[in-house]
Amino acid sequence: MYHRIRGKLIALEDLEAIVEAGHFDYSISIPQFAQRHLQDLIGKEITLHLMHYIDGNPQKGRLVPKLIGFLSPLEREFFDTLCSVDGVGVKTALKALVRPVRDVAIAIEEQNVKELSTLPGIGPAASERIVAKLRRKMTKFALLVAKDSPTSGPVKRDLVNETFDALVSLGHTPTEARQKIDAAVGTGSKFKTVEDLLVAIYQQER
Repeated sequence: MYHRIRGKLIALEDLEAIVEAGHFDYSISIPQFAQRHLQDLIGKEITLHLMHYIDGNPQKGRLVPKLIGFLSPLEREFFDTLCSVDGVGVKTALKALVRPVRDVAIAIEEQNVKELSTLPGIGPAASERIVAKLRRKMTKFALLVAKDSPTSGPVKRDLVNETFDALVSLGHTPTEARQKIDAAVGTGSKFKTVEDLLVAIYQQER
């Protein structure tokens, strides 16, 4: 089973990426947010992290193995987590992810059913189920930055997670903690320790 593919992006066709790897061209389904990121990379080498699924109707004997590609392993993990909700299958989840994983994770964590209901194929009932099952599992996805983000940055995810925990322990809400981290990381500065990042956060607020 394929886990990751690296090759030249040949074309993007209706939520599918055609990737040339070795002597083969692979057709890989991708979410809309990923397609937007890849639009300027046609003809260049890309890496996609893969998930497999079987499409078709087993009663009719028409089963086709397919690949779905993601920009990072954490985005793939989020997709798999989303598919674990009753009534949210692979096709529904793939259609729904028109916005970056981070944005959807924040909406789930903040129990924003109204915002989730605007995603294609996700109505109010499905949004309620998603929030009920996943809202306590979203922190690491809501903190998607640095190497886990399509636009790789200078801050490691472990450092971001530890800083987030520190800010929450100091009395900040998860939303406030994310906003403070985003503001500091957005400067493009490099941070080696949690202390470095915390200092930068509080210096910005002076």
